[in-house]
Amino acid sequence: MKKFSIVMCLALVLSLGTSVMAQDTPPGCPEGLWTLWSAELESACKGELAGTVVTMAGPFVDADEIKWNNTIAEFESWTGIDIQYTGSKEFEAAIRASVEANAAPDIVDFPQPGLLRDMVLAGKVIDINTFMNADWLKENYKQSWLDMATIAGSDGETIMAGVWGKNFGKSQVFYPKAAWEAAGYAIPTTWDELIALSDQIVADGAAPWCVGIESGAATGWTATDWMEEIMLRTTSLENYDNWSFPADAANRLPFDSPEVKHAAEVLGDLWFKEGYVYGGRESIAGTYFGDAPSPMFTDPPECYMHKQGNFITSFFPESVTTDGFDFFYLPPIDPAYGKPYLVSGDIYSMFNDRPEVRAVMDFFSRGESMKNWLGVGGALSPHNDAKLEWYTNEIERKVAQFISEADSVRFDGSDLMPGAVGAGSFWKGMTDWVSGTADLDTVLPEIDAAWPK
Repeated sequence: MKKFSIVMCLALVLSLGTSVMAQDTPPGCPEGLWTLWSAELESACKGELAGTVVTMAGPFVDADEIKWNNTIAEFESWTGIDIQYTGSKEFEAAIRASVEANAAPDIVDFPQPGLLRDMVLAGKVIDINTFMNADWLKENYKQSWLDMATIAGSDGETIMAGVWGKNFGKSQVFYPKAAWEAAGYAIPTTWDELIALSDQIVADGAAPWCVGIESGAATGWTATDWMEEIMLRTTSLENYDNWSFPADAANRLPFDSPEVKHAAEVLGDLWFKEGYVYGGRESIAGTYFGDAPSPMFTDPPECYMHKQGNFITSFFPESVTTDGFDFFYLPPIDPAYGKPYLVSGDIYSMFNDRPEVRAVMDFFSRGESMKNWLGVGGALSPHNDAKLEWYTNEIERKVAQFISEADSVRFDGSDLMPGAVGAGSFWKGMTDWVSGTADLDTVLPEIDAAWPK
């Protein structure tokens, strides 16, 4: 690590003939790496914050915690700042307790923005707009990411509650590559083409869709993902936000609204149509989500398409290699709403305001903060300056490219909702409806009734 004394800094200034300009590369960090940085990141890269400590808490444990520590090690060596990360499997309870005791770590990694909003409402989270360069944030994030980081406090005023650090994509449709190509099927780019393809597969004697929503106590979550996909494709982002993450009760879009019911009906038309789902409607609720894609890989395939997050490949049969499948973007439905992408991910928020904490937060707003993790696999970067060649996993590289090409991104809706709904009545209601034990007019008000008053 290079340490720069005051004399050395003055020498650098004099050698340039002028004062150090805002776009000059800080000498402690790799040349050409930084643009539009905060004063604190510039100071850190000069070595002026060496020896300071930044504490951080989050959900990364085991292998992910090792990946994270390896990812931040380079920045620590450049700046001399020690980022001390503590991971917990009981993250939500642990962070609530520490914040309530006024003993919050400097930075917290939130995998669920709903919990972060609770902290914003309590006035505990620092607005990064107080020191981050707004032009940089707009340059390095798709506007949707900034929208999702903007949260209203108890006084109604909004703050930029953090920076997005990593994410996962959900809007992919997997298919068995060799059998698909042998059948002559084309990748659909519109919903009408998707339905026409589904009809063709039925005519050819197979089921177009592999679907399963069983997941033990979490049965139904895959159905909620599908509902979120269709909501994004059939109504506005404002409606999606007011449905999943409303700023106040007055603007909340209830489950029994026409917009939500329409999305469910579109899903029902796809899942309940005769011959469309392998095993029929009656099999969906009882099929384990991890087993659902397996019939794609029989000879011949018994179903051809499975929509799921990129993690699902770990559930494919062991005999299936990366050459055995491919995937495409789930097409838009109404052109008026463009090409949205459903994601999950982690947002890093700041609880204590010191120069070294500001510098680390600025670093986290940059693709370089994820470079090492992308190289070993297991995450995507939401940063515009992250390069596709950093990904060594072909699947993750392709998903990252899809997300970068999307018109908008939105977080998994059930993860944004209060737990009683998103991890409770929404899961149960979708399961009841899909299994045929209740109709939509019964289920949707029941889901909504669990929303805290």
